[in-house]
Amino acid sequence: MYTVIGTVKSRALRVLWALEELGLAYDHVPAAPRSEEARRHSPAGKIPALLVDGQAITDSVAIVTFLADRHGALAFPAGTLDRARQDAFTHLVNDELDAVLWTAARHSFVLPEELRLPAIKDSLKWEFDRSAARLGEALGDAPFLMGETMTIPDILLAHCMRWAGNANFPVTDARIMAHRDRMLARPAFARAAAR
Repeated sequence: MYTVIGTVKSRALRVLWALEELGLAYDHVPAAPRSEEARRHSPAGKIPALLVDGQAITDSVAIVTFLADRHGALAFPAGTLDRARQDAFTHLVNDELDAVLWTAARHSFVLPEELRLPAIKDSLKWEFDRSAARLGEALGDAPFLMGETMTIPDILLAHCMRWAGNANFPVTDARIMAHRDRMLARPAFARAAAR
């Protein structure tokens, strides 16, 4: 049995979603960042954490990769060219979408007010849209980034696109928006988001 630590309004949603896609049983502790519960499993109080056999795994990408590899779904086998392509998409989404959204969040409400640079958000929005368009080109007419097979980067991409909408980041690529809509219509996403 797995236990997910973290609120659904965080990257913990990615973990919950992956667990639902995999059809696995789990407990959910909706702990906030830096809460006592979060600090119990991550010294910095970061979420999410996944408890497995008494040990905590932190970082949403590490967690969903662990789950996919352990249960043989949502990922191609390690050491294959397909896995290398999948991992490239994972890193692209993490580096060019998630990191940009997180930087914007830090300059909106995370950093102390005197350190925030609100004007940075205009350049971040431009950068985000440009990266989303590159992913749209890679996606083309396929349902998923890896063609007919849904993998980890699809969950990460859809989560980032949902986050972008909540943060008022405009996205001009219709293919990426259609991907987001397809992904967010999945029953597993609905179950995870309802927690």
